[in-house]
Amino acid sequence: MRTSGRTRRTAVLAVAGLAACATLITGCGSNSKDDSKGGSSNEKITLRIGDFGSFGYDDKTGAKLFAEYHKLHPNITIKEDNVSDSGQYWNSLKLHLTQNSGLDDIQAIEIGFVANATQPQYANKFVDFTTVKGFDAGNWLDYKEKEATTSDGKIIGVGTDVGPTAICYRKDLFKAAGLPTDRDAVAALWAGDWQKFVDVGKQFKAKSPKGVAFTDSAGGLFNAVLSSQTTQYSDQSGKLIYDSSPGVQTAWNLSAEAVQDGLTAKLQQFDQNNTWSAAFKTNKFATVACPSWMIGQVAADSGTANKGNWDIAQPPQAGNWGGSFLSVPKSGKHVAEAEALAQWLTAPAQQVKVFQKFGNIPSTKAGLDDPAVENTTNDFFPGTPIGKIFATTAHNIQPAPIGPNDGTVKDIITQNGLLDMEQRGTSKASAWSKVQAAVKDQVGS
Repeated sequence: MRTSGRTRRTAVLAVAGLAACATLITGCGSNSKDDSKGGSSNEKITLRIGDFGSFGYDDKTGAKLFAEYHKLHPNITIKEDNVSDSGQYWNSLKLHLTQNSGLDDIQAIEIGFVANATQPQYANKFVDFTTVKGFDAGNWLDYKEKEATTSDGKIIGVGTDVGPTAICYRKDLFKAAGLPTDRDAVAALWAGDWQKFVDVGKQFKAKSPKGVAFTDSAGGLFNAVLSSQTTQYSDQSGKLIYDSSPGVQTAWNLSAEAVQDGLTAKLQQFDQNNTWSAAFKTNKFATVACPSWMIGQVAADSGTANKGNWDIAQPPQAGNWGGSFLSVPKSGKHVAEAEALAQWLTAPAQQVKVFQKFGNIPSTKAGLDDPAVENTTNDFFPGTPIGKIFATTAHNIQPAPIGPNDGTVKDIITQNGLLDMEQRGTSKASAWSKVQAAVKDQVGS
């Protein structure tokens, strides 16, 4: 997800609320359709949302949904506890769930960790949305709510968005390298096969402007390729199979090939020092695999000087990279109000507003099919049918099984294995051995 530059504040009010709930845990945890607690109360309350990156809800840079909700519910103030890194966020959330303290009223969960969150030790801490008034899993894309469903049928989160991935590319740099610039002609260069994308990178390198790499990072390429594979880190049972997965092997080999041929800018996406973000403005690379949620970041980090230089082409294969859920801890002080807010934020109308402002593609069927989404454009990409490109990709995504350790393995492969190759010259074989050792050390398999 995109970086926000903000650091997570301690959820003081949430902690205080939990202390109050400690002696009334049954009442605080009640969340059935018959629950009359909250919702209609005029008590002035604060709801805290814990999340990561940017969900596009805030009043400063987002779709101003918090302010809109406050107008609808004058007694409710919304505060966001945000961090930039989803991995750090998840590690913190796991700790808070284990301790049953420090939890916000609503907690976001990234798709890479949702299979972990649906395991009994965590899932039982969250509200089961199948018991919540107004919830209908059929409103979402067929695979979306299944990802947040436990083995016994509980749904622990409502889907925020999906992450159909395209290729953002620099028209001016493609022209300088003798490549076509029209988005349809560019897409035709690599249609149907990620190997073609890497081969185009070799063509680019042969005539590229000095100091410009074909793509930003091996990690970004790996995630994009893997997201289009029907076999990824885990099998249908959730068992980790990353070291025998054809999808992981394809993504790893292509990313390693890109590194070895000098096609990457050797950057780490969303690094804490913002080196990757700064490289957009200094023209360090010509392409980045861009999920729909990254569009705002591309524009913001590239700066106005590059307005009109970027375009977006269909990817070699449709893939889903990202997408999150909003969950409600049972132990919150305002569970009913949190359930209502989570559903409102993820309703089609609000998903469309977030997409128009930030590019996060709706995960609801009605939101995705809304003409406002397909017709959406962006001033930074003049003439680019952004909504049509990402909506088309979203409809063609083939879902893959998700396991509880997928997020951990992804971080190890991209931030250790591939970055080792890019920045320290580690061989492909040695880097993979280190990946296997790190996975065994951290998850035991």
